[in-house]
Amino acid sequence: MDLAIRNATIVDGTGNPPYTADVGITHGRITEIGCARTASRTLDATGLALAPGFIDMHAHSDLALLTDPAHEAKAAQGVTLEVLGQDGLSYAPVDDRTLDTLRGQLAGWNGDPEGLEYDWRSVGGYLDRLDRGIAVNAAYLVPQGTVRMLAVGWQARPATPAELDRMRELVAEGLAQGAVGMSSGLTYTPGMYASDAELTELCRVVAAHGGYYCPHHRSYGAGALEAYAEMIALTREAGCALHLAHATMNFGVNRGRAPELLALLDEALAAGADITLDTYPYLPGSTTLAATLPSWATEGGPEAALARLRDDAQAERIRHAMEVEGSDGCHGVPVDWSTIEVSGVRAPALAAHVGRRVPDFVTARRLLLEDRLGTTILQHVGHEENVRAIMRHRVHTGGSDGLLVGDKPHPRAYGTFPHYLGRYVRELGVLSLEECVAHLTGRPAARLGLADRGLIREGHRADLVLFDPGTVAAGATFERPRALPTGIPYVLIDGRFVIEDGRRTDVLAGRSVRSARSARP
Repeated sequence: MDLAIRNATIVDGTGNPPYTADVGITHGRITEIGCARTASRTLDATGLALAPGFIDMHAHSDLALLTDPAHEAKAAQGVTLEVLGQDGLSYAPVDDRTLDTLRGQLAGWNGDPEGLEYDWRSVGGYLDRLDRGIAVNAAYLVPQGTVRMLAVGWQARPATPAELDRMRELVAEGLAQGAVGMSSGLTYTPGMYASDAELTELCRVVAAHGGYYCPHHRSYGAGALEAYAEMIALTREAGCALHLAHATMNFGVNRGRAPELLALLDEALAAGADITLDTYPYLPGSTTLAATLPSWATEGGPEAALARLRDDAQAERIRHAMEVEGSDGCHGVPVDWSTIEVSGVRAPALAAHVGRRVPDFVTARRLLLEDRLGTTILQHVGHEENVRAIMRHRVHTGGSDGLLVGDKPHPRAYGTFPHYLGRYVRELGVLSLEECVAHLTGRPAARLGLADRGLIREGHRADLVLFDPGTVAAGATFERPRALPTGIPYVLIDGRFVIEDGRRTDVLAGRSVRSARSARP
């Protein structure tokens, strides 16, 4: 064997109790469990838990994987697979025009790295680019907002029959080329302009290819339960599997209402719906400041939004929508500026705002204009009782939803998975160790349709993490958001060490993970 891991406490991803055994690895696969044979290398794992590599079901590493070979934000957490293309907006499929717009629109999420060669236009081309060698594995969702931008543009109107046919075609092509499903961002333009009927038709295509639909739905604030119900009904109509993105209940209107959401899910599951969800184990949300604008203010694209913000009359209309009416971009809730903290800016001249709350619309308007919509924020609107209740649910999985750019990003980008294990397992006992590992490994692998990942089984891929249950913890905090975790000394991908003795190696073992039904699995 290439490697024998001895005396590990195996937490196998099924939710079954841990047990102690040796694990043998050959050519990137688990070849023996309970083995005693010799190996080229032996690692004594006494006192460490051995689990399948963690799967980040909601990642925003679309460009970071291409520009940061180390990618310690995820590798050091024990993440061996990320799901990209989230919230309906990413960089494939595109043409030159939409790519140029997306680079500006998504700079607050992903930056706009200098010198990066965007040498793809299709989903398959993007996945091929990942296959040149990346830090961790990556799966991809076809982004519905990008598809609508490509086929319809930035207009807030129904798609024509020809445009809908084009969107169907683009989604089908992306799935055939390896995407595992489709995402939406229904509080982000232009994806939010799609009607339920349009989304249902696209979900029929997703279902035909064996994928799943992952919506950031229309509200996490006022009308959140109605928004969840809308997605459940829509996917039931289309016969499509549903994975609810960062399934939180936020803002004051939803304090203590997680049981209502879980009852809604249980009813649908009992009726035969195929539903999973992901959450991050933190209270604040993270997005761009521009995302809080009303949708009509951003119709036509970023330049049109900036023009409206420059116009005093239009700006006053925007302020009234945000502060009085409740902007759809802010989930139907009037903006409470005291909850909004600047986490990053593109313009160096605005750096003094990072880490500060936005005091009023006047300041927000200036930031949006001077930073050309690139300002990122933390939105302090979550509730601990909701977070704990939702993570206990039997269809729950883990997703960081972490933005990696900005001077003061959300610590969930660097800390989600050890925070689950340290805070919510060891310290609070919200989940048992075996339950939590199943939420982070076996369950998401099943949602992705990966028959040889997510469990410690003979024949499965040797994507593994060794951690100390007594010390594992997120190093990242709101004050030090890029601090690395503790208690995770070893991470393997394809049987190769990407973290060894707590340090990042130079191994680039990650590749694209394509749908089993794609043309190139």
